[in-house]
Amino acid sequence: MHPLLFIVSLPLLAAIVAGLFGRWIGKTAAKVVTTGSLFIGAFLSWPIFFSYIAGNAGPTVVPVMTWIQSGTLSVDWALRVDSLTAVMLVVVTSVSSLVHLYSWGYMEEDPSQPRFFAYLSLFSFAMLMLVTADSLVQMFFGWEGVGLASYLLIGFWYHKPSANAAAMKAFVVNRVGDFGFSLGIFGTFLVFGTVSIPAILAAAPGMAGSTIGFAGIRADTMTVLCLLLFVGAMGKSAQLPLHTWLPDAMEGPTPVSALIHAATMVTPACSWSAACRRCSNSPRPPRTLSHTSAPRPAFSPRQSAARRTTSSA
Repeated sequence: MHPLLFIVSLPLLAAIVAGLFGRWIGKTAAKVVTTGSLFIGAFLSWPIFFSYIAGNAGPTVVPVMTWIQSGTLSVDWALRVDSLTAVMLVVVTSVSSLVHLYSWGYMEEDPSQPRFFAYLSLFSFAMLMLVTADSLVQMFFGWEGVGLASYLLIGFWYHKPSANAAAMKAFVVNRVGDFGFSLGIFGTFLVFGTVSIPAILAAAPGMAGSTIGFAGIRADTMTVLCLLLFVGAMGKSAQLPLHTWLPDAMEGPTPVSALIHAATMVTPACSWSAACRRCSNSPRPPRTLSHTSAPRPAFSPRQSAARRTTSSA
């Protein structure tokens, strides 16, 4: 069995155990299960990372099951790892495991520790689903899971009105970005006929120079699609103008701020920006002059006369 399956599934299993059975197994067992799952994931992620650094590994897809089959839309539940994913696996699992460990001391006196650690593990699972997605629909699943978990964590101290308001603000602002992301997914399926990320990246160079109608205008196809997908990254990474939710995220416990601000929720959005950049930088065909057009002179006749007068003087 591929280690990627353990890296992604262990945080989900830990979140279920701590969230549903934390009252019976106790806070210590809940912390051990959730923290241990992330450390195991980090331990399994580093060899994958080093294999790509050494050049001994290539893009790998681990199929799980067929998820959606409707007409021409086919979405398989699969986990993909390449060089970019290997970097993100190390970042997400390592930072999340350390945040879990730090939370042992910070949340020591909180009576709802099993619930808190279940939310942390759910957050980590959603981020891992995001960075290992093989299709845009699967990535959207992880995208929304991160939004849900951030809402739960920011509003963890729900008895505080300010925490509830901050959680709701983060949820609503991120939905604005998710709307643009969903439009990008629809447009990508319309243009390419697939939501598979490898298939889209392979077909992207062939769309260079094409145009698509959007909001009543004709624009470059790849530019429109990448900008729509980038709107989702703007929400998750708190970029202007979708940045207003991030300062209020401090209403949650400090480990939540570390998880969101440091290198987890924001960084997967940046990794998706890098993937969009690979699409937008596809080679364009050379532009040729038609038989009716002539090369534009470097200087106009008046400028040429002035240059000759200056030279003679």
